[in-house]
Amino acid sequence: MLNICTEMFDELHKLLLLNGKTKLFVGIGNLLKRDDGVGVYISKRIKTRGTISSLCVEASIENYIGKINSLNPDILILIDCVDMKTVAGTIRLMSLNQINDLTFNTHNISLRRLTEFFNMQVYILGIQPEKIEFGENISYLVKDVANKIIKLINKQEVHHGCRISL
Repeated sequence: MLNICTEMFDELHKLLLLNGKTKLFVGIGNLLKRDDGVGVYISKRIKTRGTISSLCVEASIENYIGKINSLNPDILILIDCVDMKTVAGTIRLMSLNQINDLTFNTHNISLRRLTEFFNMQVYILGIQPEKIEFGENISYLVKDVANKIIKLINKQEVHHGCRISL
């Protein structure tokens, strides 16, 4: 079993442990471009409860700026497929100053520019794709990591910060 607090998940785990801070996970991506739909896949499976909620915006996040600001979370986590030039399935939780040289595939506006419209702390949960050509299925490696992220997020408040094995 893989311990959630391994290096890849450590930053997300710490973010989830912030008590009293509302967290909104926003799933971004194109479901018709294989791994690019991973943000949507994750956001649709997050259980809204306590301080955690989710919103699925697919490829049109710019149309949801007003809604996100009206929800007014303390922390906004944008979940998206990101080309980080690493191994497929690699995840990285990044602050705004870490996203300069990364490629986001399906946006009309860069995520860095977009985040200027939000009034809260913003992170990008980037997942390295394996395949982004047209097709509907997420690759095995990316889906496996996505399912672990979902499990971590959905179990976090239930276990109040205890380490959870996947």
